[in-house]
Amino acid sequence: MTTDTQSRFMGATSVTATRPQRDCIFVRDYVRDVEIGAFQQERGTVQRVRFNVTVEVAGADEPIDDDVDQILSYDTITQAISHALSEERLNLLETLAERIAALLIPEPRARRVFVRIEKLDRGPFALGVEIVRDAQSVAPAAVAAPPAPVVVHLSNGAIVDTRLPSWLNQINGLNAPVVLTVGFPDTARPDSDNRHTARRIDLLAIEQNAWVLAGKDDRCVVVNTRTEMDWALGQGHVMVWAPMKLVMDAVEKPEISDGIDPAELTVWIADVLGARATYTLGHDVELNDTLAL
Repeated sequence: MTTDTQSRFMGATSVTATRPQRDCIFVRDYVRDVEIGAFQQERGTVQRVRFNVTVEVAGADEPIDDDVDQILSYDTITQAISHALSEERLNLLETLAERIAALLIPEPRARRVFVRIEKLDRGPFALGVEIVRDAQSVAPAAVAAPPAPVVVHLSNGAIVDTRLPSWLNQINGLNAPVVLTVGFPDTARPDSDNRHTARRIDLLAIEQNAWVLAGKDDRCVVVNTRTEMDWALGQGHVMVWAPMKLVMDAVEKPEISDGIDPAELTVWIADVLGARATYTLGHDVELNDTLAL
């Protein structure tokens, strides 16, 4: 590996007059217990494997404005590692490194990927492989779409009901990621004659109600970016959708010309995420002790 390549692998960046500006995002010293290896003594047992992955990314065309959805997330790297490990048992670190690179190359801003993988338990030293790949040198791997969630809209009555923890237990048993949505709080909202500001006031009111729900149970984690949602979907988590950012940033926005309708927002996010089912707890699902979802 050249000196320039080595410096880039370690997360350094350099800009020359002949190359466009590029940045690097990296995960260092990520250690996983992995069953891998071609030798018989490596079968049926796990060993510590350390990952160092750097993705060289093109400079943003527009200011990122401290917006997580405008950058390549660190979670994208760790998810690529997890996905490559979950496919099948491998004999070679080289194969594993190639698969990780192939998962990261399709990212829109990715230009080059540097992967170093080391076995830590084969002696009093680390041994491993290091590869550099770009879009021209590797065929992108097929990336599985996040699993389809179940979307559950909670009425205000459901949010304050003492049976909420029991219902969340049942919802967790669906073996699918769950997106919880809420409507307006029961308190009055400020008035505005300006349609754009009124829309933001309505969305903020819904977000306030999302935080009320979050305060009822630690499993109700509020998310407001697509990056967070995709990560939670991949982990099979329960999340509470705070709609402001996704609605305002969407190219194809929900129909909100006549004002925000929380029920329509629920249908819209279910469509965006490809939900497999949508329910309203406290309307089409009765507030019984046992849910029939």
